[in-house]
Amino acid sequence: MIPGMPDSPGCYLFKDAAGAIIYVGKAKSLRKRVASYSRPKDPKTMALVGNIADADFMVTSSETEALLLENNLIKKHQPKYNINLRDSRRYAYLMVTDEEYPRVLLSREGGQYGPFISSEQRDTLLKLTRALFGIRTCNRMPKRACLRYHIGLCSAPCIGAVSKEEYLARVAQARQVLSGKMNEVKQGLARQMKDASAGQDFEQALLLRNKLYALEGLTEKQNVERTRGDEHIINILEDEGTLQVMLFGVKHGVLEGKQEFSFHRPNGLEEFLTQYYAEEEPPRLVVLPEQVSDAAKAFLRQRGARVMVPAKGARRELLDLVLENLRASVHGGKEQVIALQKALGMQESPSIMECFDISHIQGSAMVGSMVRFSNGRPDKSNYRRFKIRTVEGVDDFAAIAEIVTRRYRRLLMERQQMPDLVVIDGGAGQLSSALSALKALGLQLPIIGLAKRNEEVVLPGGRMLRWDKHKKELHLLQAIRDEAHRFALSYHRLLRRKALREAR
Repeated sequence: MIPGMPDSPGCYLFKDAAGAIIYVGKAKSLRKRVASYSRPKDPKTMALVGNIADADFMVTSSETEALLLENNLIKKHQPKYNINLRDSRRYAYLMVTDEEYPRVLLSREGGQYGPFISSEQRDTLLKLTRALFGIRTCNRMPKRACLRYHIGLCSAPCIGAVSKEEYLARVAQARQVLSGKMNEVKQGLARQMKDASAGQDFEQALLLRNKLYALEGLTEKQNVERTRGDEHIINILEDEGTLQVMLFGVKHGVLEGKQEFSFHRPNGLEEFLTQYYAEEEPPRLVVLPEQVSDAAKAFLRQRGARVMVPAKGARRELLDLVLENLRASVHGGKEQVIALQKALGMQESPSIMECFDISHIQGSAMVGSMVRFSNGRPDKSNYRRFKIRTVEGVDDFAAIAEIVTRRYRRLLMERQQMPDLVVIDGGAGQLSSALSALKALGLQLPIIGLAKRNEEVVLPGGRMLRWDKHKKELHLLQAIRDEAHRFALSYHRLLRRKALREAR
């Protein structure tokens, strides 16, 4: 559905004709997951696909981050086709209470440490922290020691077995562990695990290993869920004289979406900052990949924001993540175009591609569609749809010939640019009909077909090419074919709904 879709973990967002997000999903491989929607099998997925008018994606650094981002996006946008998660509880945090003798507790509403993806790791860490430092768990301080004290799990401040100063020192150590400053603790656990294994106490070694994993899980860097307030993470990429800008928004510690912009001037980044934040209220922090002028910084200060250019750390990693998304968006389609040119042996790059498809259900309301891709990306201003006028019954070959004729006769009359490559959704029969239509107009355009059954590329004359399913060139052809199919199907359903309303 999206050309240049990266083979990376992340989230994909499907939108309807009004631009509303109707479905959010996560994937280990965005390319494979989104491609699976091209041929829906169950009624629910068919209903979803029939309402998709646009799509977007956000690359993440790991599957863990994709899972968190999916949760954030679903809660923010509440997409129509997602499972209703409004009553589900967020991934739990851990917190240290503000009491005279603090406790370490689980928190569903947010806390100082987390969130945790694995409940097993979270619960293990909670128990481990309490046990390692003898942190109390009682709701009220009892007058005598409980069982946890007698089995060595609590320091029992309730009976004065530990002074207040020593107990607070233990809590401070627990905070260090929860904050990820726990190398000494991890080294100690590793030594104990090694000793247990050497003594063939494998059960104890396994328990220690699980505790060690829990501590390591806490230090996993989480770029998606953060608790530092509202920020904008902005990165740039120069592409053929154009400055491409991408903005990631972080609101209330949650990565919530991205926006893309293009500027043609040398000072494009500063121009973007002044234009964008003149209209939009800036967050408290704007994170940039490079320094800007004092005037730009002063402008942002007046608007209540400060600029940061991090050299390392979590924000630097977020900048890299934005750049990865930007590259996937800008370069993905172009790389596929180059690969397709080489695979087909074309002299000219197929920068402008147009694909045709026919849609009907049992021969009723036959319609056609044409979509255009420019540099491997959808050019929706040049999409066209057709009611079939001259064909009776079910005749895909004649219908293809009709819409190809209508499309290129109009371009000839208006003296508009012809495509570099024409793609027909179908096999040798559909391709032959389209080729005859072009010849009747006196046109010689590069044209191929893409047969659905085996995803074979059909060349004029009947020659077939079968490419490896992982090839970029095939992914581009599949993307434009699937987009033409989706566009035709959505038009067909629109006409059917209109006919039903008129019948009533």
